[in-house]
Amino acid sequence: MDALLALAADPAAWVALATLVAMEVVLGIDNLIFISIITNKLPPEQQERARRVGIGLALVLRLALLGTVAIIVRLTAPVFEIFGHGLSWRDMILIAGGLFLVWKATKEIHHNVDPDPGPDMFDARKATLGFGAAIGQILVLDLVFSIDSIVTAVGMTPHVPIMVIAVLVAVAVMLLAANPLARFIQANPTVVMLALGFLLMIGMTLIAEGFGAHVPKGYVYAAMAFSTLVEALNIFSRRARQRRGGGAH
Repeated sequence: MDALLALAADPAAWVALATLVAMEVVLGIDNLIFISIITNKLPPEQQERARRVGIGLALVLRLALLGTVAIIVRLTAPVFEIFGHGLSWRDMILIAGGLFLVWKATKEIHHNVDPDPGPDMFDARKATLGFGAAIGQILVLDLVFSIDSIVTAVGMTPHVPIMVIAVLVAVAVMLLAANPLARFIQANPTVVMLALGFLLMIGMTLIAEGFGAHVPKGYVYAAMAFSTLVEALNIFSRRARQRRGGGAH
């Protein structure tokens, strides 16, 4: 208890907490986009429950990993080498998660652009995925993003209580944003393609990170923010044209 009070009285701890909360929220965006796209393929009555379960799993995984910080840190130790680069368990998990994201995003993009996709076409009005399958896919990516999140947290502060608070705040933000984001993606078909493009970029970034090529997260999120701004302008432009067209009649 004394240690917690001393930590609360330390200004540096508050700065570390604010920085880590911001970082965890930003890292949670990737997870949330994937959860939104997957759950939108479920029957409407299951979507909100699936989002809560998916985000709940993300919280459980992050807190469980925080309880094994010493093990998580050891995951960064090289296990074997490929082409002169040492691969750790964390690297292999990131590569596997990145490949899964690239495969999933490519599959969904194909379903969107194929003129005759058959019964599996991604359509917000259809349920093309079972609840268990959706939760399984969310769990796989939750694990990848959780490990990345905790390794980032460990690199920013040695204090576990700060990490726990940052994780709780980030997951609370995800819970608040999940339904509005999913509804927005569902209501704007072009946003689906933009979100899938984000998942492709995130997947490639995870693969690059796994092979030791550091990709500054700032560049990735700046590109995502710029693309989102352009898409927002397109949405406003389409709505303005629709209003003018409606007024003409």
